Amino acid sequence: MRQMIALARQSARELMRSWWTACYGFFFMLLASALFAFGEEPAQAVVSVLDLVLLVVPFVSIVMGVLSFYTSREFAELLLAQPVARATVFFGQYLGSSVSLAAAFALGLGAPFAWYGWNAREQSGTLAVLLLGGIFLTFIFVAFAYAIAVRTENRLKALGAAIFLWLFLALVYDGLLLGVIMAFSSYPLEKPLLGLIALNPLDVARILILLRLDVAALMGYTGAVFKQFFGSSLGLGVASVCLTAWVVLPLAVGAKAYARRDF
Repeated sequence: MRQMIALARQSARELMRSWWTACYGFFFMLLASALFAFGEEPAQAVVSVLDLVLLVVPFVSIVMGVLSFYTSREFAELLLAQPVARATVFFGQYLGSSVSLAAAFALGLGAPFAWYGWNAREQSGTLAVLLLGGIFLTFIFVAFAYAIAVRTENRLKALGAAIFLWLFLALVYDGLLLGVIMAFSSYPLEKPLLGLIALNPLDVARILILLRLDVAALMGYTGAVFKQFFGSSLGLGVASVCLTAWVVLPLAVGAKAYARRDF
């Protein structure tokens, strides 16, 4: 455990020094500052930020995760030549990459909220949900990145597969879901739709944040079903379990492949 924590600190320190990580944090800082400075209502700013969080955070996380895996490959090989378990190296590097990107996101988005004094109880709760959703997505998509990168020697192939997965979950999946809703519109799809949404971590994070903004009324009867389920303690627990499972499953796949990898 100590070795894993030390390795995670080293990996996080290296990634935090990266110019791209700094730009990532400043991007959200400048964006949120502009929305609060020129927007009329804080809730509108949050909705605008939400759309970008659901696109930018997964994309940056999965791309930076792949790149950091290959960048630290020589260092990993050096560690594996020592009496260090492969699981320690794999999870240590994963934690370092995830924590550094999550910290850059949280600081970049949280600083404008604190600066503009948007700290009433209701708004601070919405900010907490937004930050928690972004942090969850960071850990999920870095886990996807490591699960992909560990299975191929070619960096370009890994990047291509990572970007394809991001496109599928961010854009294609919702289009397929809309097609299912339209094709079976005459059937009660509210409950099956909950299961289909759980298969996409982006949709789970989006619904949790939108319900926190109390815009379920704009989503019609389906929104009422979502609010009835996700708005309850049981729904929040199920959503948290779904997001946690999306972290654990790709990590388990990646760790298994890493244990068999021929360095």
